[in-house]
Formats: sequence, structure tokens, C-alpha cells
Amino acid sequence: MPASNALFETDAPQPSGGPLAGVRVVELAGLGPAPMAAMFLAELGADVVRVERPRPSPVTDGLDRGRSSIVVDLKDSQGAEAVLRMAERADILLEGYRPGVMERLGLGPDAVLRRNPRIVYGRMTGWGQSGPRALTAGHDINYIALTGTLAAIGSPGEPPQIPLNLLGDFGGGSLYLLVGVLAALHHARATGEGQVVDAAIVDGVTHLAAMIWEKRRENSWTDEAGTNLLDGGAPFYSVYQTLDDRWYSVGALEPQFYAELVRQLDLPHWAGRQYNRVGWPSMRSAFTARFRSRTRGEWDAVFEGTDACAVPVLTWSEAVADPHLRARSVHLPQSGGHSPAPAPRFSRTTVRQARRTEGHRHNE
Repeated sequence: MPASNALFETDAPQPSGGPLAGVRVVELAGLGPAPMAAMFLAELGADVVRVERPRPSPVTDGLDRGRSSIVVDLKDSQGAEAVLRMAERADILLEGYRPGVMERLGLGPDAVLRRNPRIVYGRMTGWGQSGPRALTAGHDINYIALTGTLAAIGSPGEPPQIPLNLLGDFGGGSLYLLVGVLAALHHARATGEGQVVDAAIVDGVTHLAAMIWEKRRENSWTDEAGTNLLDGGAPFYSVYQTLDDRWYSVGALEPQFYAELVRQLDLPHWAGRQYNRVGWPSMRSAFTARFRSRTRGEWDAVFEGTDACAVPVLTWSEAVADPHLRARSVHLPQSGGHSPAPAPRFSRTTVRQARRTEGHRHNE
């Protein structure tokens, strides 16, 4: 059966009920940022078809849930034609290959837009479609390193701390790709004009740090990690060890929250001295000793229901059992464990958790 008939069979909206019901997406299988964006679109109700390679990648990310899949050999002309037929009826196409790969396959933006002038062609890369590094390999850690962001995370004199792959792949990558393709989709529906969205992690991470760049311009942020207001330099925005070797987070930035923090810590000496930087080393020593005097559970009882902006640092397993997160059903059970519930939440349209589906198979 031709791919164009096997998938996207009807012009009617799909029955998911999500805010993107009726939006059709073709995803060229890859890893990381683009699959996360595709999964997000599926959870929002879009009908997403993932085009898989004949030989699956030995590396998996678990982000291929929530959509049907089809196996196509893109190096074969008939396979490329099958994808073009799918694109004719799609609203969005997502790909995460190095620059030039899709063009060599006959599936570049020009070819796809000729078949469907209204389509939004989303391109996800680390370095972008142009620039001296565009054709070289890289991963999250490399992209955030080049932007200056990685150097800003850590303690003075210590190696930079790696923020998993959340900041680059998914913060500066997936979410910027999503914003781009949905904005372009809005334009396409208003004007009939499709376009290419060039989402690069180096662009997204740099833009994500807009507030830090503004503070640097105002000379209120330095290049030395762990010395600034939001990087652990301020004692009232930091993490402290408890008596039982657990950790507690403190984020009392505003004066009223700081006043509540020192009151709950029973450290009245530090009231009214929040932004006197000269005293920060002594303040940190006082906070460190105070938190070390009780267990994490004891501090939970102290801070419960207060505006001190102090909460425990939980592990993944502990987060699943946290009363607040449980009350909001932030995690939903799946076979073998839990997965995040869809976010954000909508008052009129229903979103669904991405789950594994039976895939369609097609070989040209």
C-alpha cells in the first residue's frame, strides 16, 4: 500500500482532542531534540508519523512514543518519493540531520515545499545550518560549552558542572524548534505560505540566557562561576547539606522571603543584611552550620507552609512520591516505572501522555 494512503488517511481532525488535533506531522527519525519535539506535538494532539530507517540506531532515547511509525529506505528513490507523498498532506516536517543530508536524499526544503507550499519545514541541529562548525559532529555538552553557558555552571575554581542534556538538547533545542514550527504554522494557515525553521541549539541556548546577557551588559554578572546571584554565589540562593547528608535548596531572593528564611533558621543576626556582599562569606558559614544541625526531615517540618523558599532536594525516586507532585499527577505510571505527564495543561482541550503505539511498516 502506498505510504500516502496508509497514513494521514482522512482530512478530519484526529480524535485525540488535544489543541493540535488535525495537525499532521512527518518526523524523520533521529535522536534527542527533534524526537522530543515530535513527542510533544503528539501529546498536544497532532497526528505524528515517524519515518524510521531500515536499520534502527543502536542508541535509543525512549522519545519515540505517542506516534505511529513507518520504515522507509530514504537512500532509495522510491523511499524518498514515499516521504514526499506524505509531506503533500502534512502541515509540519521535522528533521535533525546534519546540513546537506536531506538535500542529498532529495528531501530538502526546496523539494518538499514544491510538493506542498504550505508546509513548515523544521530543521534541528546543534551548530545550525551555516557557520564554520555546521558540518562537524557535536553533542549537548559541546553546544552549551561554546555558548559560554557551561562555564557559568559550577563552583569557583572547580570544573564546570554538566546540567545533564536538559539545557542544550531540550531547552535550547526542542523547545525552540517547537516555538518556531508552531509560529510558522500560524503564519502558514493565515497566508498559505510555508517556510523553513532553522533551530540550532547554540542559538536557542544563547537566547535562553537573555537575562544573564543583559546583566553582563549592566556589569552585574561576572565570568567567574559561583560568584553571581543565581549561580550559587549568593548564600540565600544555594544548596546546603543537612545532618543526615541530604540536601536542601534555598531560593529566598526577595527581601520578604529572605526575612522569613532567617526567621525560620533562627538567625536574627542576618536580618536586613541580605545584599551586603561583604558579609556573604560569613552568612554562608552561618547558613551551612545551621542546616547541618538538623536532618532533612526536620527541616521539612520547619519550612512546611512557609514563604522561606526552602525545599528539599529530591532524587528521581523521591520526586515520584512527593505529595505536591502526586496531587498534580506530574508523573504517570507506565510499564516498568513512571513517565512525565503532558505539560502544560489546557482548560478546554485534552492532552494525552505519549505511549508506545503499534507502528505501520512500509518498504519502497
